[in-house]
Amino acid sequence: MTRMIKMACMAMLCMACDYEESVDLCTLSVQLVYPENSIQPYAGARVELKSTGRDAIFVDSTNASGTVFFNVTPGIYEASTSSQFKDTLSAVWYNYHFNGVRSQIVVSPDSTNRASIELKMSRKRIVH
Repeated sequence: MTRMIKMACMAMLCMACDYEESVDLCTLSVQLVYPENSIQPYAGARVELKSTGRDAIFVDSTNASGTVFFNVTPGIYEASTSSQFKDTLSAVWYNYHFNGVRSQIVVSPDSTNRASIELKMSRKRIVH
């Protein structure tokens, strides 16, 4: 009899534990803004996204318009980039180095979830 009671309690406990959690993801777009009179946006610039207060890091590359898209959980993030571009199409060749960071990006289901990173640039002429 006590065995039946234990089995009934276990069955009720298992039925009570039927729990399904779904996580809502938000799409965050990050646009790289290049300095005037430098280069046009290009595909392949690496962008790193870190969550604030959690140990999550996401990495992706920009598309041809200089934008990258991340699907992340709501929270506060920091986006950074450091890239190099070699311009060999013009008569004078240059190596461009770009760096930028954007902190305190709030991602939530009811916000625009867009951010931009103003890039700083250094340029060095390639002698060929």
